[in-house]
Amino acid sequence: MKLETGNSKFEIWLCAEMPVIEYGEAWDLQVELVAARRDGRLERDVVLLLEHLPVFTLGRRGGLENLIVSEAFLKESGIPVFHAERGGNITFHGPGQLVGYPIINLQGARLSVTDYVEKLEEVMIRTAADFGVQAERNPMNRGVWVSNNKLGSIGIAVRRGICFHGFAFNVNLSLEPFGWINPCGLHGIGVTTLEQELLQSVSMKQVRKSVRQYFQSVFKVELAMTDISELQRLLKRAV
Repeated sequence: MKLETGNSKFEIWLCAEMPVIEYGEAWDLQVELVAARRDGRLERDVVLLLEHLPVFTLGRRGGLENLIVSEAFLKESGIPVFHAERGGNITFHGPGQLVGYPIINLQGARLSVTDYVEKLEEVMIRTAADFGVQAERNPMNRGVWVSNNKLGSIGIAVRRGICFHGFAFNVNLSLEPFGWINPCGLHGIGVTTLEQELLQSVSMKQVRKSVRQYFQSVFKVELAMTDISELQRLLKRAV
């Protein structure tokens, strides 16, 4: 497999840029990668960067009680609901939101869960700053905020030491579906995007570039760019 690694002394993680895909497809890939990483068949940690087709997801705490439209309305909208094993409550994913799924061996990376979550927040905070938006943490809920509006969310799961799921960073997606839920199970809060804060268009390509840059500096790793076909070949060889 060809890897763009340079001559770094840092640990190398694989990074796959993916298009807009269905949530279930990304979930299936994560599960395969987690199993291969856990069993030692996959030697490196992996970061998936992608966008989802519209979907509501529920975390371990559930979240259907925080759906504030009828099930009939939701069915008519055509947006499915997916119950995942990540932490947190109900949220929305859609095109224009950058989702990052790191599949990380926490012990190997010498990270506690708290340290790991704080680093994911830091990646989003620094990315927002690149675009002139001051985001910060909020003790109300993990993720990053601009005032009382949530800009980025975090929900993770750990399976036998391997962390998966990750973060969702709002770039230029439609916020309308967030009005159909109490986001993350919270009342009286808003949701925002980089584009809404800046009142101008924002390039997803540039946001992806910033996120990759800050993954490297915050986690002190080098990202070796690969693609989904290479990951699938790795998984087949690992069986």
